[in-house]
Amino acid sequence: MAGGWAKDGAVGEQIEASISDELARMQARKGPVGDSLTFCAECEEEIPEARRVAIPGVKLCIDCAQERDGRGAARGGINRRGSKDSQLK
Repeated sequence: MAGGWAKDGAVGEQIEASISDELARMQARKGPVGDSLTFCAECEEEIPEARRVAIPGVKLCIDCAQERDGRGAARGGINRRGSKDSQLK
C-alpha cells in the first residue's frame, strides 16, 4: 500500500533498505581486539576460558561487563508522561 506519488511497494522497500543498512552498520562495528586477559581488568577474577575463546580481546569478566552495561540504564524517578494520575500523586 503506497500513498501519494509513491509507487506500490515503496514502504516495504524502505523498510528492507533500513534493515540492510543497520545490519551492515552492526557488522562493521569492531569488537575487542588483541589478546584476551586471563584475569578481569576490574575485579581481577579469572575470566572463563569459554568467554576468552568466544570474544577475542575480552578484558572483563561477565559480572563486570554486565555491571558496566547496566550503568547507563539507571533513570531518575521523574514521571514526564504528564498523565492526570501522575499529577495527582
